[in-house]
Amino acid sequence: MQAIVYSLIALSAAGLGALAYFGLTFTPANAILVAVVFACACVVLMERVLRQRAENRLERAIEDLSRLLATDAQAGAVLGQRINALADINAGQRLETVEADISVLGTVIRQVAEAVAEVEDKVARNAPSRSSAERADSRMIAAPPPPPAPVIIPETEPVIPLEMLRQALDEHRLVHHVQPVVRLPQRRAVGYDLVPRLTLEDGELADGPDFLPRRGGKDALRLIEGTGVVEAIAIARRSRTGGQPAMLHIPLTRASLGDEVAAEQLLVTLDANRAIAGALTFLVPEADWLSLTTQERAVVEQMVRKGAGFSIAAITSLRVDVADMAAMGVRSLRVDAGRFIERPEAFTDFHVTDIANYLARFEVTLLATGIANERQIVELLDSDIVHVQGDYIAAAGPVRSDLTLDSSRTVTAQLRRAE
Repeated sequence: MQAIVYSLIALSAAGLGALAYFGLTFTPANAILVAVVFACACVVLMERVLRQRAENRLERAIEDLSRLLATDAQAGAVLGQRINALADINAGQRLETVEADISVLGTVIRQVAEAVAEVEDKVARNAPSRSSAERADSRMIAAPPPPPAPVIIPETEPVIPLEMLRQALDEHRLVHHVQPVVRLPQRRAVGYDLVPRLTLEDGELADGPDFLPRRGGKDALRLIEGTGVVEAIAIARRSRTGGQPAMLHIPLTRASLGDEVAAEQLLVTLDANRAIAGALTFLVPEADWLSLTTQERAVVEQMVRKGAGFSIAAITSLRVDVADMAAMGVRSLRVDAGRFIERPEAFTDFHVTDIANYLARFEVTLLATGIANERQIVELLDSDIVHVQGDYIAAAGPVRSDLTLDSSRTVTAQLRRAE
């Protein structure tokens, strides 16, 4: 195309030179000069136009390239976000959860099949003379077997009268010992139960079941629990300062949760000790937890928001809403090791080896208490229950003197004035 344009320029310059020579009577030199000047001017103008077109084309190409680079950068950013999201996903934990669910589902299906087969066998033995159609109808309408009877933990009345208990509290003869909660198989302590004990007049120590009131005596129970909270906070603070933070389990009942003054004092104490509130777990009996009122549940929720947790003691059945308990701040469920090993079907419908993994999905630990011999430890390990406690492991004992609260008299007086 450019060759044609340049050819036309050359023809136009020749024509202009001929016109100047013949029409304007220019000399041959002047006519040639006019033709050359015209041709050069046309060539310069043509090159300028072509350069502008090339520059415009280059600018458009650069703009397109910039848009493509911006699109690639955006796509790269999105890809990076997706890669980061995939990197943050703990695939191993999810796979373990799925495997646990599949294992639990398989166990339940197997148990259902065994129960149906057992019912069919019983119906067939009880009605051997009926026809096959009647037996089939009876199998369809047969009632399922009754659920196992719940485990009943007998309660013993305290041997120390309430008046004697109040007198001992006035004389500041209440002491707190600790009993470790260990993790198998290393048997390393992962927490400590705060165990209230009463020093008798002859110097002997009485355990909680011997003096804690079952009926009435809520004022004494609140005083014991309030003193335990203050003692636990002192131990937690000093152990944390010493570089060995300890998880403490503190007894708590509805006597304190249901009392407005005691509950307010408890919340104020937790709010003032938020730094170590995560190391405090309140040990609540199952009967008290299941009978919490709306007001008491509100107190529990406030305690959880301040960092504290809960452990349910003396569990008689694991057929509970674990998700709801976890949302309420429950960190562990405690079962009696002997009863659980002897009659696991009375506690749960899950297989023994699956219940701990099921609770772990909600970050709730199954804790076996009352360990009495090595055989129980082996059976619990086989069932993946690794948190245990009992006198066979380690009995309750005094707290180190550098961790205890020295001003117990002042604390008791303050708690009494608060009531």
